[in-house]
Amino acid sequence: MNAVLQPRLPQFDTAEIMGGLYGDGIIGLKGAFDRPWVQKLREDIDGLFTEALRRPGGALARGPNRFYVEVHPERLRGFSDLITHPWVTAVCESILGPDYKIVEVGFDVPGPGSADQPWHRDFPSPDATSSGRRLNSLAFNITTVDVTEEMGPFEIAPGTQWDDLSACDSGMFPPKSMWHRYEARAQKKMPKMGDISARSALTIHRGTANRSNQSRPVLVLGVDAPDARNAEKHDLQVTRPYFDRLPHEVRRHLACRVVDELESITQAHTIAGLVMGMSGE
Repeated sequence: MNAVLQPRLPQFDTAEIMGGLYGDGIIGLKGAFDRPWVQKLREDIDGLFTEALRRPGGALARGPNRFYVEVHPERLRGFSDLITHPWVTAVCESILGPDYKIVEVGFDVPGPGSADQPWHRDFPSPDATSSGRRLNSLAFNITTVDVTEEMGPFEIAPGTQWDDLSACDSGMFPPKSMWHRYEARAQKKMPKMGDISARSALTIHRGTANRSNQSRPVLVLGVDAPDARNAEKHDLQVTRPYFDRLPHEVRRHLACRVVDELESITQAHTIAGLVMGMSGE
């Protein structure tokens, strides 16, 4: 009698992933990476942040003592581990399709004394979302510390990726008259080293005030569906030897320039409302 072959179930459930990102607008996986891996990531970020602060235009201000730095993938020892993690690839394929593109690698550093940000999204809602009700980009975040209340946790208002902000400042900053909606829904995220999250950057969020004596660096990975245009804000570069060492399945997902030597990145994804500390009036 022939054995009945059972279908091989995926490690991560597509319906669960889609339900989370189309519902709350954020999902996470605890313990995706071990602590030694994250410690190496923190070492790399600390070194790159020091370099960026010394270079004119190397770091973008996102509010008082809060900075964003876009970096070259090969300067992060764990980059390949990150983009080939089964959860990361499952989330990208579930939401963005099989031809997704990695368009951004960088990190946020909210230092001691950084203030509450205004509620915002990271860019205006594209037609694919506002009219087509489809998410065509994602942001992955990996904390490099065990986040505490004093460090100024990331705060997000679930379900607000669908809010119409077309009449608001830059299509990104709701006025204070709308803040009650986000404050009522607000969730502070307290991840530990090794945890990873994925979210729609359209879900309304903010960084909160860091009242500790420690910075809270977090890695950012930006991924697009084929029709998204976020790559235009970034300058992903890899050298030819590094590119050639990557598996084909990884190379095809990189929206990058292949260069002979790495060039300084001109940080282009400015968010003026965060630099100026908009009040949302």
